[in-house]
Amino acid sequence: MTEKVEVVTFGCRLNLAESQAIRDLAAQGGESGLVVVNTCAVTAESTRQARQAIRRLKRERPEARIVVTGCAAQIEPESFAGMPEVAHVMGNAEKTRAVSWSGFARRINVAPVAEASRRDNAPAPVLSAIEGHTRAFLAVQNGCDHSCTFCVIPAGRGGSRSVTPEAALAQAKKFAETGHKEIVLTGVDLTSWGQDLFGAPRLGALVRLLLRELPNLPRLRLSSIDCVESDPDLLAAFAEEERLAPYLHLSLQSGDDLILKRMKRRHSRADSVAFCAELRRLRPDMVFGADLIAGFPTEDDAMAARSLALIEDCGLSFLHVFPFSPRPGTPAARMPRVAPELVKARAAQLREAGDKAFRHHLAACVGRSLSVLTERGGMGRAQDFTPVRTPGLAPGLLLSGRASGVSSGALEVSFSS
Repeated sequence: MTEKVEVVTFGCRLNLAESQAIRDLAAQGGESGLVVVNTCAVTAESTRQARQAIRRLKRERPEARIVVTGCAAQIEPESFAGMPEVAHVMGNAEKTRAVSWSGFARRINVAPVAEASRRDNAPAPVLSAIEGHTRAFLAVQNGCDHSCTFCVIPAGRGGSRSVTPEAALAQAKKFAETGHKEIVLTGVDLTSWGQDLFGAPRLGALVRLLLRELPNLPRLRLSSIDCVESDPDLLAAFAEEERLAPYLHLSLQSGDDLILKRMKRRHSRADSVAFCAELRRLRPDMVFGADLIAGFPTEDDAMAARSLALIEDCGLSFLHVFPFSPRPGTPAARMPRVAPELVKARAAQLREAGDKAFRHHLAACVGRSLSVLTERGGMGRAQDFTPVRTPGLAPGLLLSGRASGVSSGALEVSFSS
C-alpha cells in the first residue's frame, strides 16, 4: 500500500491551501514516504520552529524523506539543504507545479523569486477540500508589491499576482459542490487582488461575483486585509451581503504615525480608526482582529502607548501580537533596536489588553442569536469568528442557536432543535 504523503504546515492560510495542493500533486506523482514541511518566514521564531520540527520528524520517522518548502526555504535554501535531516528543498513557485513532484533530480529546486514571479505557471490544481479543516481556503492572490521595512515575505513570494475571476470561481464552485459551508479568501496582500489583471478589478468585484454565482453558499469570509486598500464596492458588500461574514483581520502593525512611517506602511493611525468606524456604521455587527508589532526599532513609551490605545480606539476583539523580530536583509534590521526586556514587556501589555478586549467581546455576545459552523475538536466559529463550544457535534454543520454563557474562552450556545 502506498504510504500517505504527510504535510506539516506553518504560517498563513495561503500556506494551508498550498499544502493541500502539495498533498494532491505528490500523491498524483506517485510519491510515498514523504514528509513535506511547508515553512513560514514572517518571524525568526517561525523559522526556528520549522527547523525544530524537521529534527523532531526525522527522529520520529528516520526512514522518511523530508522535503522543505515555503517562504523560509525560498529565502534560505542552502541553510535548509545543509541540515542532515533534509532530503530536498523546493521553492514556493515549484511546490504547486505537478512536474516538481514526479521526481527529485536536484537536492535544491528553488528559482530566484523574481524569476518565479514572472514565470507563466500552469493553473493551480482545483482542490476538493483542505485536509483537517472544515472551512475551505481559497487562495486568490500571491506575493506583494510593497516594501514594509520589517518584512521578508516579498523575498519569499515575489511580486503580487492574482488568480483570475474565472479560476477563483471554478475553485469556489468545487468547494461548494463538496459540501463546504464556508469559503475563506486568502492571499499575501489580499486587497491588492486584481491589480495585475485586465481592467484592474478590485476585491469587492470578486466578492460580489462569488456571492452572486454561488447563491447556496452560506458563508464567504475574508482573511487578513490592508484597510487602506479596501475599495468602495467591498465596503458596500459588507453592508448589503449578509453571507459575507462580519469579521476582518487587519494588518495594522502599530498605532503610532511615526512608527508606521518607519515601517513604510501605507496607512495612518487615523485611517485605521476611521476604517473600523465606517465599517461598523455600515455593518453594526462587524468584529475586528489585528496584527500589532511590539517594540519596533525607535519605539518609545509614548509610541507604544498609542499602539496600546489603538485596541480600544478601533474596537479590536482579536489580537495577534508579534514582538519585533529583525529579519536579515530588511531595513528595520539596521535601525536602532529597543531593549529586549522592553520589547517583551510591551508585547505582554498588548496581549493583556487584547485578552481583556476579547473577554469583553465574549460577554457582549451572550444572549445573541448566532450561526455556528462546527469544526473538529468540539469547537466551532460563529459568523463573526467568535469561538463556540460544540461538544458531541460532527464537524461541518451550520447550526443556529443563542449564546447562553461563556466557558474557558469560548461561547456556550443553545442550538435550535
